[in-house]
Amino acid sequence: MELCLTPDNPLPAGATVIPVTTADGLRLRAMMAPREGARGTVVVIGGRGDYLERYFETMRDFMASGFAVAAFDFRGQGGSQRLLSNPLRNHVRRFSDYEEDLRSVMSQVVLPHCPPPYYAVAHSTGGAVLISALATHTWFRRAAVTAPLAGLLYGSWPRSIVSLLVFLANSLGLGWMFLPGRARKPMGRADFPGNPLHGDARRWNRDSAVLEACPALGTGAPTFAWLRAARKATARLRAMGETTLIRCPLLLVVSGQDQVVDNAATYRLARRVPGLSLVEIREARHEILSGPDAIRAQFFAAFDAFLSGPEA
Repeated sequence: MELCLTPDNPLPAGATVIPVTTADGLRLRAMMAPREGARGTVVVIGGRGDYLERYFETMRDFMASGFAVAAFDFRGQGGSQRLLSNPLRNHVRRFSDYEEDLRSVMSQVVLPHCPPPYYAVAHSTGGAVLISALATHTWFRRAAVTAPLAGLLYGSWPRSIVSLLVFLANSLGLGWMFLPGRARKPMGRADFPGNPLHGDARRWNRDSAVLEACPALGTGAPTFAWLRAARKATARLRAMGETTLIRCPLLLVVSGQDQVVDNAATYRLARRVPGLSLVEIREARHEILSGPDAIRAQFFAAFDAFLSGPEA
């Protein structure tokens, strides 16, 4: 439950780890960093395979803008409890379990210990979880999602073949297996050239150094069960429409060069559901918040403008 500190990735000032227990008995690693006279709290929600340390820089940026911050690791990744005997398998049975993680962190950490009002910034998989939660909960004044997981990309695999493989693997009790053709270990320094995530070598090496120092934080490819859960979660997002009530203004920040999630699905979601705004950072790859300075600056400019916009 400790945080992993490296010379290039300092801890946000005053940050402390808070253990959280979910309703189904799992242990999560959460953290909060207070700020005197804070204008509110930003809750940072990572993506698939993420860990708290990847967002230290972003947390420090929010704190420099006057916010307190809070964050956590989803079950099955980072410093939270793993779900399989092989801790590298990125696994979950349903995305509603991730929503339970968010609910537990809000009820045990954010609401009792962090100054309001509350804002959320989520990435990719965390974005799918947040959007679903916003249809029910009124925790946040405003929320933003980078590279939302509104739809999946399958590369050269036909969608029908993927559907069949996911169905067969899970029906045969093989949902714990890695997806074929995906790396079974976390990406590291040697994987930077040609990677689809972002183009900033310094930040890539910074995150690689964290995993070298604390390899237990890393995960490899998702499992067939994770993919089935993700497909069901994105189907729920597709079912949202004009009558869907999102409980706070929501900004979707699309990475123009994304090779991980389906941007077309995000654009369709923004057109269908009231209360959603969308901005595209044309040059960005999937990881906006750990990308080059120019990409990050565009996100923070969009986020700051979004905060000053009209209330819903």
